[in-house]
Amino acid sequence: MQFKKLGKSDLEISSIGLGCMGMSEFYGPTDEGDSIRTLHRALELGINFLDTADQYGSGANEALLKKALIGKRERAVIATKFGIKRDPNDPKTRTICGTPEYVREACDASLSRLGIDCIDLYYLHRIDKGVPIEDTVGAMAELVSVGKVKYIGLSEANPETILKAHKVHPISALQTEYSLWSRGPEESLIPLCEKLGITFVAYSPLGRGFLTGQITSLDNLATDDFRRGIPRFKEENFGANYKLVEAINQLASEKRCTSAQLALSWIMAFSDKIVPIPGTKRLKYLEENTAAVEVVLLAQEIHLLNRLSEENKVQGSRYSEFWMTLVDS
Repeated sequence: MQFKKLGKSDLEISSIGLGCMGMSEFYGPTDEGDSIRTLHRALELGINFLDTADQYGSGANEALLKKALIGKRERAVIATKFGIKRDPNDPKTRTICGTPEYVREACDASLSRLGIDCIDLYYLHRIDKGVPIEDTVGAMAELVSVGKVKYIGLSEANPETILKAHKVHPISALQTEYSLWSRGPEESLIPLCEKLGITFVAYSPLGRGFLTGQITSLDNLATDDFRRGIPRFKEENFGANYKLVEAINQLASEKRCTSAQLALSWIMAFSDKIVPIPGTKRLKYLEENTAAVEVVLLAQEIHLLNRLSEENKVQGSRYSEFWMTLVDS
């Protein structure tokens, strides 16, 4: 495993991380035992950058990491998030909150669930457009000053928001969806992060599993899998979007690697400031994804993947209409 600095800090994170969301919710049935074994194996493979959030499983995901990291805390860099509040009486109802009071409340709750004294990287999960970003980040900076948080980050923030936040306190990481079928960040976000020395953390780098070639129809997804509600997975878009997958499958076969490894290596080749965090709850896919660090793409292969992505532009938005309104784009 290779490592790189988080932002301009001295904290070293693995060049590929692990998204833990699906271990507790969203992607069909979960199994705590399997998830803990996957987390332990990730540490064995050198992956130390673990990504969670207080809203994943309504706190259950953070509690899972606490259990998995007993006696192993020093080997992990824990990144968690706040800002998406779930109604305890109706978990499907969510609101965005970035008030200073909630920043402090959410941090204390996460520290308790994680069983730690300090969060390595604390993200604002979504931008509260009703609260000045300076106020939210100012409260996050206070958490750093009192030792509850080491570094702070933003998720799904636009350039203007990032610049305003960075003036209040250094932003160490920006987390945004990025993959061969979500290339919007290339236009301004990734260049801005490189200019400011911010690590760009690419979530859903495998298109929520679509780019792996393992999902050939909606029948592959559990009935409660939230991807069924994402426009890109809808029947009217599925066929068109699968053309890119077929092209990736072909190139991966010629390269003698998997489609997932090809998609991940493409991201890591784009910039050494980008860290993908593919999510999985299974050992098999964890080991497959981790091996992507060993796949070296030639310049012509990168060019070909870029062209294939352009020729097979993704159909459908990456979230439902409601969730797209919450993205600070």
